[in-house]
Amino acid sequence: MIRASVIVFPGSNCDRDVKVATEAVTGSKANMVWHGDSEVPKSDFIILPGGFSYGDYLRCGAMAAHSPIMRDVIAKAHAGTPVIGICNGFQILLETGLLPGALMRNASLLFICRDVFIRCDNNRTFFTNCYREKEVARVPIAHHDGNYFADKATLDCLETENRVAFRYCDVGGEVTEAANPNGSQRNIAGITDPTGRILGLMPHPERLFEPALGGTDGRRVFESAVVSVMEAAA
Repeated sequence: MIRASVIVFPGSNCDRDVKVATEAVTGSKANMVWHGDSEVPKSDFIILPGGFSYGDYLRCGAMAAHSPIMRDVIAKAHAGTPVIGICNGFQILLETGLLPGALMRNASLLFICRDVFIRCDNNRTFFTNCYREKEVARVPIAHHDGNYFADKATLDCLETENRVAFRYCDVGGEVTEAANPNGSQRNIAGITDPTGRILGLMPHPERLFEPALGGTDGRRVFESAVVSVMEAAA
């Protein structure tokens, strides 16, 4: 049995979506953990879902990063439990310092909700191993603050350590300015920590995980987690 936990904040609106996707792929019931709880059940991986935690007051993810449950999420992440933060969850990971950088307002200053193409630039992480290297996936975005920013030293470190998991690209896999929906530096759509066990991802893989939703390109994020858990248990 694979044990996944989904953290639920006031204002989360993708927690049920990611629960459905996770349970469909793992075949196991996911734990729904309230932000006011103090402990996450023993988990093979933890998901911080998308949405508008605490109404995006102060900064997106800033208040959620200080929720009671996050003390245990951070502790478990440091102890090796894999964590994925999707959209608002990515913002929360940055606010906690589990990942470097910041997510600013989209360059257009508009909320963007549409499908984009992303290229898997590192398929050797906990959440990406079911993608081929440089594979292009179609995944939806829905955000107002998805413009990834970091100083040059941090960006160069991410590149050198192969921690850019996904970049925005065109349908052919070319990383271009035109394919960048929000102005993110170096077209970054997702990054990992040095271990590859913590992933922050701006697009929503749970919104394209089965044919009934119009595509399955996002499914491999969850399948990758299953493969990683199974390999670790073998």
